[in-house]
Amino acid sequence: MRNSTYLKMGLNMLLHSKLRSWLTIIGIVIGIGSVVGILSLGDAMQEQVQSRLAEMDLTKITISPGYTKASSNMPGPGGPGGGGGTTTDVELTDDDIDALQGLDGIQYIAGQISGSEPVIYAAQNATLSITGVDPQVWKYMTTLETQSGRLLEPSDKYAAVIGSGVASGVYDQNIGVNQVITINGKAVRVVGILAEEGGGGDRSIYMPIDGAANLLDDAEEDVYDTITVKAKSEDLVDGLIEDIEDKLMVSRHIIRDDDRDFSVTASKSMAESVTEMTSSMTLFLGAIAAVSLLVGAVGIANTMFTSVLEKTKEIGTMKAIGAKNRDILMIFLFNSAMVGLVGGILGVMLGACVSTLFPLLGMTMMGGGGSSGISLAPDLMAFGLILAVGIGVASGVVPAYRASKLKPVDALRYE
Repeated sequence: MRNSTYLKMGLNMLLHSKLRSWLTIIGIVIGIGSVVGILSLGDAMQEQVQSRLAEMDLTKITISPGYTKASSNMPGPGGPGGGGGTTTDVELTDDDIDALQGLDGIQYIAGQISGSEPVIYAAQNATLSITGVDPQVWKYMTTLETQSGRLLEPSDKYAAVIGSGVASGVYDQNIGVNQVITINGKAVRVVGILAEEGGGGDRSIYMPIDGAANLLDDAEEDVYDTITVKAKSEDLVDGLIEDIEDKLMVSRHIIRDDDRDFSVTASKSMAESVTEMTSSMTLFLGAIAAVSLLVGAVGIANTMFTSVLEKTKEIGTMKAIGAKNRDILMIFLFNSAMVGLVGGILGVMLGACVSTLFPLLGMTMMGGGGSSGISLAPDLMAFGLILAVGIGVASGVVPAYRASKLKPVDALRYE
C-alpha cells in the first residue's frame, strides 16, 4: 500500500470513532498546552533576566558590614549589610578603602552612606531613601542615566539627583530640574532626574556624600554603610573578590573565617544565581506539566488497543485479501500519529492562549514588563507538534504491532 492509503485509512478510523478519539485527544491537548505555555513563560522570564543583566554592571563588587555563612551571598537583612545577627557595631571606614587601594584589579572604589529622611516639597512631606555617593567617581560606577539635567559633579554638595518616581509620583506637584527640596531643614537643589527603571531607584535621592552626611541623622564622618568597587573587567571579578577578602582580613586583624565581620558580594554572582534559579524553575514546572503528557500517552495506547479489538475481523479480512503485516502496522501507526497531531495542534493553540493570559493574571516577570502578551516562538510551536506526534506514535507502537501479528484465521473467527 501507499502512504496515501495508510493516511486515508488512518483518518477514516479517527473519524469513525469520534467520541473515544476526542476524549483521547483532549488528554494530549491539555498536556501539550501545559508544556508549551510553561516553556513560553520560561522563555519570557529568561529574556527578562537577560535584559536586566544587560543593564547591570557585572564588574561591580559591594563590601558590606556583617557576615554570616548562610547568607553572605544574598542581599537584604541577614545578608550583606545585615550581618545576620552575628556581628554588632561593625563599621566600614576610610581605613578599609586605603587598604584596598593598591589592588591591581580595582578601577574605582568609593564609600556610600544611606538612610531615610523626611523630604519637603511644595509644603508636602514624604520620607524618602537618601544615598550619599562620591561624586568624583559615582558617574563612572553607576549604570543610572538621567532623563533631564545631569549627574552629580565634584563641586556639588547640597545638590541631588532624584528618581523619576520622586519627581512625578510622590508629590502633587512634579519636581523639575533646578527646583529646591528641603531635607532636615536644609535646601537641596535638584540637578538631575533619573530615567525611569523597574527597580526601587525610582524613589531614591542621590547626593554627594559630604552633604548627605550632614543631613542623615545616623551618619558619621568617614564611616560608610557600603564600599563599592568597580573591577577593571568582568573576568577579574572572581579573583578580585578573593583579593579583597584576604586584604580586609589582614587589615582588620581577623584570623579565622568565623570571626569575619564583613561581606563581599558581586553583581556577577547574583546574576548567575538568578539565571540558574529561573532555568531550574522552568525545568521543574515543565516536568510537572509533562505528567499530563504521560496520562495522554496512556489514553492513546488504551484507545488503540480498543480499536484493535473492535477491528479484529476487519484485520482478518484485509489479511485474507493480501494485506501484509507492514500494511496493518502502518495503518494503526498513522491513526495514532494523527491523534497526536490533532492534539498537538489544539494543544499549541491552547498554549498560545494561556501564554497570552499570563499577564492578565498578574504574572509579571522580574519586576516589570508583564503588561504585554507572551508570544510563542516558532521553534516552540514546532517542538509542541513534534512532541505530540512522537507521543502518539510511541503510544501506538505496541497496539499496532499486535494488530499486525494477528493470524487471518483467528481474526476472522474472533467474536
